[in-house]
Amino acid sequence: MSWWLRHIGWWPPLFGTGIKVTRLDKDLRAIDVEMRLRRWNRNYVGVHFGGSLFAMTDPFYMIMLATNLGREYVVWDKAASIRYRKPGKGTVRAEFRLSEEQLAEVRAAVEAEGRYDARFLVEVKDGGGEVVAEVERVVYCAKKSVYEERKKLKAGGP
Repeated sequence: MSWWLRHIGWWPPLFGTGIKVTRLDKDLRAIDVEMRLRRWNRNYVGVHFGGSLFAMTDPFYMIMLATNLGREYVVWDKAASIRYRKPGKGTVRAEFRLSEEQLAEVRAAVEAEGRYDARFLVEVKDGGGEVVAEVERVVYCAKKSVYEERKKLKAGGP
């Protein structure tokens, strides 16, 4: 695991909102994060700011896929949407898991189609285990060779 990943909790977008990485498995198949309600991450009515809840889910599946698929793949965050279920109070948590079956599905789809939009649903939960928000993350995956070829075609290259 790279130095950067071991110290991801100090990355300004996470550190600045109070998002703390509480689990980071060496193989990057499991990551857990939490965020305490603080003065700087609460909204007008005193609960977790929606942007902070959204930020809790931002980089993790992209990093997990990029690391586990390897250097021959291109991996980008492509889209995300959030649905708020109830006000977030206290400490909220989110878990990210990447199974061998999911990796096999991504690899097979990329082999068949050249690219694939992997979809993940992340539940942000409060201290009682109730869902505060559901975030769907869409992560684009492609073989690097296919990605580069498509880039050339879009640019009008040979």
